[in-house]
Amino acid sequence: MPTGVRLALDLGNARIGVAACDREGLLAYPVTTLAAKPEPLAAIRALVDEYEPVAVIVGLPRDLAGRDGIAAQAVRVRAVGIAGAVDVPVFLADERLTTAAAAGRLRAAGRNARTGRSVIDQAAAVAILEGVLDAERAGRATFERVPRAHEEDT
Repeated sequence: MPTGVRLALDLGNARIGVAACDREGLLAYPVTTLAAKPEPLAAIRALVDEYEPVAVIVGLPRDLAGRDGIAAQAVRVRAVGIAGAVDVPVFLADERLTTAAAAGRLRAAGRNARTGRSVIDQAAAVAILEGVLDAERAGRATFERVPRAHEEDT
């Protein structure tokens, strides 16, 4: 993946957590939480225009054995839509346990799940991006590029 700002998305059914990193890929930080409905593509495009990332990373919620379940299949479909809506590459990155880890961090900081749902989504996006950055630094980055809708047909 090229060096530069990346945006990470934690796609949920109700909310989408968004995180970004600095140009050097050293620090991931929360950006915002978007409503998942109505269709969030315009809001995602606006964030891409504002942050000018080199890539968008979408968390892929695989099961603990690393397989795609129903949630992962749904994210794959949504990721193709995002790839068609933005002018930068979109990648999928394994996000197993990121939401649980984010909730644990917030509990440790004195926040509960009920009052911190949108913050949990942002923290999950940060955890996804931290995992990507750590994997890149360790030379074990294995990301899956999401094809644009028209690329699937070729």
